[in-house]
Amino acid sequence: MGVDSKVLSEMADIHRNSTGGVNLELETDRLFLRPLVEDDCDLALETFTDPEVMKFVAEVSNEETLAEEMKTYIRRGAGGRIGVWCVLRRETGEKLGTAVLLPMPIEGDDTDWSLVQEDRYPDADIEVGYILKRSAWGNGYATEVCRRLVQFAFEETELDEIVAVTDPLNSVSQKVLRKCGLRDEGVRRAYSHEVPAFRINRQQWLELQATSV
Repeated sequence: MGVDSKVLSEMADIHRNSTGGVNLELETDRLFLRPLVEDDCDLALETFTDPEVMKFVAEVSNEETLAEEMKTYIRRGAGGRIGVWCVLRRETGEKLGTAVLLPMPIEGDDTDWSLVQEDRYPDADIEVGYILKRSAWGNGYATEVCRRLVQFAFEETELDEIVAVTDPLNSVSQKVLRKCGLRDEGVRRAYSHEVPAFRINRQQWLELQATSV
C-alpha cells in the first residue's frame, strides 16, 4: 500500500501549522520523507542492529538501547528544520531508512543532542547524512535523499552551508555526496577521527540549480 497523495497533503498541512509554515514532509519522485517518530523503532532495529549497514557508521546497537534512544532521536531543532527524517518508498509506504540534518560532532562518536533545541539553530556545522537498510541499496535512493535534504536546507532554513564526512573506505557514500554537489574538502576532525570531508554552500548550490535548468 503506497502513501496516498491526499494523506501526504494532510500530513504536510499538520506540520506546517506546527512549525511556523515550514513543511517537514518532503517528497522526491520515488520517496517520501517525514520526521522520525517513536513508532519507527522497527526501522531503527532493522538498520542499527545490522552489522553490514553499520559498518561505516557506528557500533551495532541492540533492542533495549534503541527503545530508550528513540526518545532522543525524535528531537528536532530550529522549528523542526534540524533533526532526523524517516525515508519511505512512496509507491508502497515501505520504510527504507533515515536521513539527517544534525550538528556534526568533533569529538565523540554521536550527535551532541544538547545542541538540538526547538527554538534555535545549533552552534555547529550541520551535516547531511543517511542510513538505508540493505534491501534499499543499489537503487539510487541515497542520492535522491541527500539531494532533497540539501535542497530543503537551502530553501527552508537559514543555513549557509552543509557539510558531510564519511569513513575513509566508504567510497560509495563519497560518490553520492559528490553527485549531490558537495565538494571534497580534504580531511577534517569529526567523530573523534580524521576523516574525508565534504561541503557545499548556498551560493554553490544556487549555481548548480541554474546550470541544471
